[in-house]
Amino acid sequence: MIHITVELVRGLINSQFPQWKHLEVRPVEKSGHDNRTFRLGHDMTVRLPSNESYASAVDKETTWLPIFKPQLSLPIPAPVGKGTPTEDYPLPWSVNQWIDGETVTASNIRDNNEFAEDLAAFLLELQAIDASNGVPAGIQNFHRGGNLAVYDSDTSTIIEKLSAMYDPRLLTEIWELALARPYDAAPLWLHGDVAVGNLLAKDGRLSGVIDFGTMGVGDPSSDLVMAWNYFDDYSRERFLSGANADDAMINRARGWALWKALISYDWNEKGSELAVWGKRVVDVIVEDYRRK
Repeated sequence: MIHITVELVRGLINSQFPQWKHLEVRPVEKSGHDNRTFRLGHDMTVRLPSNESYASAVDKETTWLPIFKPQLSLPIPAPVGKGTPTEDYPLPWSVNQWIDGETVTASNIRDNNEFAEDLAAFLLELQAIDASNGVPAGIQNFHRGGNLAVYDSDTSTIIEKLSAMYDPRLLTEIWELALARPYDAAPLWLHGDVAVGNLLAKDGRLSGVIDFGTMGVGDPSSDLVMAWNYFDDYSRERFLSGANADDAMINRARGWALWKALISYDWNEKGSELAVWGKRVVDVIVEDYRRK
């Protein structure tokens, strides 16, 4: 990870965007993992990849978000400047318009069913945008939108490791069901990381979507993982129904959620926030699947 500070950002702005050198630079409360985000004055943000593996997102966002923006009913980031690498910071970076709102939490959403319907409607709007020249799924976005089988080895290994905690036959059944029917329709746009940290709320409702760094075109099932990561039994059904997800898409989406939850639990220190989150999601997936 690159050590990114207010002083570093201040220097980048002063040298590459001197028209904004009078504006205050300060870190946002929740900056994220893939990128570090800073406020620039009242109306802009500075967004810097934390590692080279996330740097390709800058070109994608500065190219595609201006195309997406007029076709979506919710606010998304609007790039206003692209920074170039320097000796102090060797990656591309961007300046974007600030979107008002708070990171989604259980306490600032007034109704989960309404939230589920709003989010599903946004994803359908995104999928409706012409994807013929879009960026294919692959290493650049950690295969979101691609064939889930790319993670078969990792997932199967962890299932075996956790056999004392979970029934490996049940987890394998869920996983194999996710792999059974690969996506075979026209590629569609997907966000790539639909999670509460990338969703904004205002007045109790979904008010914006940020961080399109893992966007691409392909199978949109990976955008449905919040069905198990966030929603309860009732709002999960509203979300999946609102997203027009058929059984095969639901199975693949559940597989994406299972893979992410398993690696979050197994690859992080036990008791850490990510490990606790991963186990909770696996528990939700197992309970939901057993009721089917």
